[in-house]
Formats: sequence, C-alpha cells, structure tokens
Amino acid sequence: MFEGKGMAETRWTRQLRFSPLPVLLSAKSEPLRYFCQRDLLGQKAGSVERLWRLGEARKITDHQLASGCWRYHGGRPQIRSQQDYDQLETFRALRNLVEKYGMNRENPAIPGAAEFLFSCQTDEGDFRGICGNQYVPYYSAAFMELLIKAGFSDDPRIAKGFRWLLSIRQLDGGWAFPLRTAGKKLSTETFRASTIYPDKSQPFSHLVTGVVLRAFAAHPVYRRAAEARLAGRLLESRFFEQDRYPDRRSSSFWTSFSYPFWFTDLLSALDSLSKLGFDGEGPQVGKGLGWFASRQRRDGGWKLSLRLIEGEEERDLWMTLAISRVFKRFADRGKAP
Repeated sequence: MFEGKGMAETRWTRQLRFSPLPVLLSAKSEPLRYFCQRDLLGQKAGSVERLWRLGEARKITDHQLASGCWRYHGGRPQIRSQQDYDQLETFRALRNLVEKYGMNRENPAIPGAAEFLFSCQTDEGDFRGICGNQYVPYYSAAFMELLIKAGFSDDPRIAKGFRWLLSIRQLDGGWAFPLRTAGKKLSTETFRASTIYPDKSQPFSHLVTGVVLRAFAAHPVYRRAAEARLAGRLLESRFFEQDRYPDRRSSSFWTSFSYPFWFTDLLSALDSLSKLGFDGEGPQVGKGLGWFASRQRRDGGWKLSLRLIEGEEERDLWMTLAISRVFKRFADRGKAP
C-alpha cells in the first residue's frame, strides 16, 4: 500500500501538480488498487488471477455462450446479422475482461472468445461483418489489440491481420475507412454491396489510424515497425484537429474519452505513442500531456468528459489510472517534458 509522500514523488508524478497515487490506492475497486501497485509503483501485487474471481468479472463471464461469444440483445436484422451484432458485444465484453480484470488465455473464457472472433476473420486477414461486406480497419485492429493483450501475439492469425492492415494503408502512411475514401455513406445498401477497396490517394483518417495503431502498440514486434512510426507521426500531427472524414469529425472527440479505449481520443493516442517509442519532447505530445496536466484535480485525479464507460462507480478513477500510466511511460524513457 501507499507508504507516504516520498513514494509519490517519482519522476512522472513531478510532472503533475498532485500525485494521483493516494486516490488510486484508496479506491474501492480491487483491480484499480492492483494495477496501481503493479504498473505505477512497480510493486509485486500478487497474481492477477485473483481479479478473475471477483463478482464483477463473473457477471460478464457468466453470460458467455457456448460458442464463445456474448449475445447482443436487440439490434436491427436489416442492418446486420445476429452473428455480426455478437461480434460487437463480444468486443465489448473482452474490453472489460482484458483491460479491467487482466484476463488472458489462461482464463477459460478467453480462448472461446478468441476463437469466436477469429471465426469472423476472412482469408484476406480482416475481421468482417460489423459493417457487412465492407472493410473496417479500426474494428479489425481493435479486436487484434485485445487478442494480443490476452496472449495471442504469436498466433499466425494475428500476423495475417497485420499483413492485411499493412496492405490497406493509404499512400500517406495512415489508414482510413475504405468506403469513406470512395465517397460512400454508411447505409444498409452499402453494407450489402460488394467490398469497396480504398482509394489510397485520399488522406488518412486520424480516427481510423489511432485505433489501428493500438494493435501495433500492443504487439512486441510490430510496435517497432517503421510503418507504425510513420503513422504515429501522422496521428500526432492531427491532435485537436477535425478528422478528414464524416465519422466523429468534430475536434471535440479528441477530448471525449472512453476506458477501456474504443475510438481514438487524446488519451488513447498518447497511450499508443508512448508504447511505440515516442517521447515527450515533441511539441504535439507535450501539448497533449500538458492538456491533461492542466486539468488535474486537487485530489490527484481527473474528471473529464466520458463516453462508452460501462458502470458508474469510480469511472473517473479508471481514467486517472490510464492517464497516470501514460505519464509514467513517457517519463521512464527519460525524456518527458
């Protein structure tokens, strides 16, 4: 546990007005305390498996079907099939199990979920169905990110996914939603149409590129790829700007957050850049870190505009943990501002 002021004054906490450690270590949530001890203090926090037995985690795993998926209730069959809706619900469940409870392939729920998602992977390498017949690089990459974190980094199907992502890049080095590069709308008709290949001459989307980079950042090998470094520079060049395409275009989406991460926002982008080997000396990264530092509360935490965060209890503390990890990771490189 937290042992006083001296423990709080580390390189990364000195960049902040207040240490976030006390508020995290006094959280009601056992996972929050566990990850604070392990990731921020470098302490031996015990086996992560104890988090798997918590009632909150079991509430999720208890609803897993024999096929490995989680059932999406509701939906509109004229838009997508039940299996395609179930992809989305399985992604939602995995986000929480992997990111909030540290589950990996050693937990019985995870291999089944992985096989369900891999069953949605095409011969080309993408995960398809959420938008019908259309390529969706950001969901493919988001699935891959979680599967990598769950222990599937060496699976050949993950390598196939990366080959597909690299094959579908825009000429500028980023990624975009292929149907948008062709000027198509999101509609049932478009979802049912033949697969649209991207017009690679069109500019990248920071929304799409930011999510794709999360898969690269999670992988121990692909995070060192030159293509990831180039895309990271493109992503940081767009901080606080509007996207080039209609989806989540407003610049306000940079500062509207979710945890576990879903779409691209300022925190998810900084998280990826910190893992890709970027440092805090660049003006854009420094600007992003400064944005968070200037909005810290006196108790050491953050209260920000949140979206797509399941549950209400201590939701701001999950953001505080994620922000703290980013500051620590940049500081550990020894070049943080």
